Order: sequence, then C-alpha cells, then structure tokens
Amino acid sequence: MEVVYEDNHIIIVSKQSGEIVQGDKTGDRPLSDLVKDYIKEKYAKPGAVFLGVVHRLDRPVSGLVVFARTSKALPRLNKMFAEGQVHKTYWAIVKNAPSQAEGTLEHWLVRNEKQNKSYAYDRERPNAKKAILKYRTIGRSDNYTLLEIQLMTGRHHQIRCQLAAMGCPIKGDLKYGSPRSNPDGSISLLSRRVEFVHPVSKENICVVAPLPADALWRAIAPKE
Repeated sequence: MEVVYEDNHIIIVSKQSGEIVQGDKTGDRPLSDLVKDYIKEKYAKPGAVFLGVVHRLDRPVSGLVVFARTSKALPRLNKMFAEGQVHKTYWAIVKNAPSQAEGTLEHWLVRNEKQNKSYAYDRERPNAKKAILKYRTIGRSDNYTLLEIQLMTGRHHQIRCQLAAMGCPIKGDLKYGSPRSNPDGSISLLSRRVEFVHPVSKENICVVAPLPADALWRAIAPKE
C-alpha cells in the first residue's frame, strides 16, 4: 500500500493487484483495514479509526482508491461519486489494437451474479444498464497497445467487459477473453488518475498513481 494523498478529510492510496478494498467472503484482510492501521499508527489515534469506503476496484486491478477520513467527507464523497463528479482515468494494456485509435463505446450490460461477470449487448434488454466509455491509444509496443479510458458511467466490470466486446480484452483477464494470465494473477488495468473538487476545502485535487512494477508498463507508458 502506498499513500499518494492525505489530508484531514481524505486519504488516497495506490492499491496493489490482489488486494481487496473491503472485506468479503474470502475473509482476506482488506485494504481498508491496512489504511486504518496506517492512520492509527501515524497519528497515534486511540480507539477505533473512522474510515469510509466510497468506491472499489476489482481485486486484480491496481491503482488509486479514495477513502473518507471523516463523517463529514463521507456522504459528500458518496454523492460526488454517484453523480459523476469524480473524474477517473484508467490505463489498460490490450493485446489487440482497436480498429480506431480512439472512440466511444456504448453497450447495454447485463450482470450475472453467479458468474460475477457482465455481458455486453448492442441493444437494450431486460435488466441491462447502459454503459459508456471513451478510449484513446496512448502507447504501443511490439505486441501490445496501451489505452487511456474515461468512464462516463460506472457499471460492474465495465471497462473489462466493453473492451472485450470491442475485441480488445485486457492483458491477463482470462474472465473476459485474454488467452493467458499474467504471472502475478493481475490484469493489466490501472486506475491511473482521479480528479475532483475537495468536498470540504473546495480545492481541486488531481492525483496520479505510480505504474505497476511490471516492466511492460514502463516500456509502453508515454514518457512524462
């Protein structure tokens, strides 16, 4: 866990692939507990530490996760995420380059709870939710393409499902059609940047995640 931003009301950390944000049926220790431990130790806080989970990342995904540190910030952040006021940018490494270097994808997604998987359709159907994202190509290697993605909606496995429906499954994402897994069990999807107006101070916050340790990320990412 790497802390990339913190103040009195918010803490933003860079999650590693394989970590869960919030406790689930696996019983594995979640990232939220690690953040609480960090706050308790750094600020020598007695008793229980308050921490609000406002969004999640899939277990095999890495990158930025925003938490609320106060009961004042939590409902405000929840509202901002629900209303799309938090702008999230993702990077994804795909094997197959898209036919167009940039574009907008619109699908209707149906979630299958038993399979923990979503299915994309071109037309509306029962229980489907509309999903929209924008993508553009920002990097290439001999075998892979790096896409930058802006989410217009927030659906279950949206990026994974929609890129696969375009014929560009994310590297390592066996569930959505990648031919092989990544050695560490990750998928090559990174929550790269978050930008929003601070719910208390009203300052503009823009935070960028470090790249994963995998050498491919460093080879394919645009040089800053």
